[in-house]
Amino acid sequence: MKKILQSILQWFENKQPPADSHLLTSNHIDVIRAMPFILVNLSCLLVFVVGWSWTAVITALVLCYVRVFAIGAFYHRFFAHRAFKTNRFWQFIFALLGNSAAQRGPLWWATHHRRHHAVADQPADAHSPVQHSFFWSHIGWFLAQKNYYYNPKYVSDLTKFPELVFLDRYDSLVPIVLGLTLFGTGVLLHYFAPQLHTNGMQMFIWGFCVSTVLLFHVTVSINSISHRFGRRKYNTKDNSRNNFILALLTWGEGWHNNHHHYPASANQGFRFWEIDITYYLLCVLQSVGIIWDVKKVPREVLEAH
Repeated sequence: MKKILQSILQWFENKQPPADSHLLTSNHIDVIRAMPFILVNLSCLLVFVVGWSWTAVITALVLCYVRVFAIGAFYHRFFAHRAFKTNRFWQFIFALLGNSAAQRGPLWWATHHRRHHAVADQPADAHSPVQHSFFWSHIGWFLAQKNYYYNPKYVSDLTKFPELVFLDRYDSLVPIVLGLTLFGTGVLLHYFAPQLHTNGMQMFIWGFCVSTVLLFHVTVSINSISHRFGRRKYNTKDNSRNNFILALLTWGEGWHNNHHHYPASANQGFRFWEIDITYYLLCVLQSVGIIWDVKKVPREVLEAH
């Protein structure tokens, strides 16, 4: 019972274990701890119970792709690769937006991604489909006990910000607030705008569950698919590939071979025909002064095959 209670408490507080803890090396999947993830995925089946409305479906799509942008632009290109600069206020807003995707905190995300680049498709790569099965590279690694935590040495430039450390420790707080907000919004719309044909549960299931699950699987497809299927434009040391379909679904993250060729760049679509919506939106943020020093690919790197 004590072990079960500890797993349940970890739904709300992702506290780093002691340095000598077996949890830091265990690939075991704790089903109790993973239960929120499992239930959110299964909850998508409730669309057949709550029905649908254009309000709920549009909310789901908007929230999915706002957060696709937040993961690609902020968790990935900013926190993991520091591909542009901003002030501390906007850094925190970016972290909140990324955290709303329910893919854990910014320090966790940046650590695992930096580690991925250091050992890409080698035995130590936690989610390489070259080293592991498709299921493991897509979902299993995310639920393994050792991968709930992060090594602070990889993100020493970020751990100095207590607000980011807080978001990592209580990484379920923002998703919970988002889910409750959607439910409350649906209740209000049911009573004050009945012509929209929605309600609290419908908005929660579509706006949070369906949206978050779609977002998750689109995001991790870069791990499981973009290291197996696509075109290798650059001869990198890993098996990364450019995948046009994934680039459209992820707003630019699918140009993965480009990214592994030069990870420091804010643009992953190197040529004008390589559609990178995330980069276009970053250019908008730069034009209004929210971000600056946006890094691009040097010409000599661009032309090196």
